[in-house]
Amino acid sequence: MSFLIIQIFRMKKIWLLLCLTPVTGFTQNLFISARAGLSNYQGDLQEKSYTFKKSKFIGSLGAKYDISEHIQLRGYLSFTKLGADDKDSKSAFNRARNLNFTSGLQELELSTQYNIFSLNDQWWTPYVFAGIGIFHYNPYTTYNGSKVYLQPLSTEGEGVVSGVKPYKLTQFAIPFGFGGEYALTEDIRIGLEFGFRKTFTDYIDDASGSYVDYTTLLNAKGPTAVALAYRGDELPGGAPYPPGGTQRANPKKKDAYYFTTLTITFRPFVDEYKRTSGIASMRKARKRVGCPGVK
Repeated sequence: MSFLIIQIFRMKKIWLLLCLTPVTGFTQNLFISARAGLSNYQGDLQEKSYTFKKSKFIGSLGAKYDISEHIQLRGYLSFTKLGADDKDSKSAFNRARNLNFTSGLQELELSTQYNIFSLNDQWWTPYVFAGIGIFHYNPYTTYNGSKVYLQPLSTEGEGVVSGVKPYKLTQFAIPFGFGGEYALTEDIRIGLEFGFRKTFTDYIDDASGSYVDYTTLLNAKGPTAVALAYRGDELPGGAPYPPGGTQRANPKKKDAYYFTTLTITFRPFVDEYKRTSGIASMRKARKRVGCPGVK
């Protein structure tokens, strides 16, 4: 009788291990990841391609999944702000225009990461990544002490002038970039990443084309729209509102934004499985990262 009980107990353990194998195979390759750093944008109110001036804090939370020794699938949800001010520009044209904007930005990124080295063999690797993203923004400025959102004002005649359509506040982007990652242990990695976002809009800063006629904009959207379409007259000795059709910004180049972040990635589930199943814990080897789920 005792022999039968022992055999039944052993069979239950075998079935339990078989049932957990698919889950273990998944969780052993799954990592939780977070990013924190600085964001900035490229556009008509920012002359430099890359700068930390006017940069904002960016925070991200996401996950990575190892599908091979070199390839990871990854996804992040990011929160940040973008902003710029013509007062900081070296361009006389920009300073005379005197525009500024700030925008909250939320982004969902889905991408593929390619590690140059295998973290199964080395403790660090450079990598590149690319994918697709969707982001939401909403530019605003401060006027008479109050926050004023710019998109409803049609500052360049969007939806007012024939052929100029209102811009959408949710857009697609192409995230791509490079970085480096170091494995502190088999389950914890840290890194540094630079990520650029190509967008398909020129209105992150609410500036793209030409000034709309003063009277047309005034009648359609009111005096606040006129006041914020051109703010050069707020400056001492500033010129009055330009004639309709005068260049306001460069429509030939789309806006973009970028992140410079520190990353931390950790595997949350595998240690619990090893403890409950009786498998010996993995320890950091001298020459190899150890025993990842993918071979």
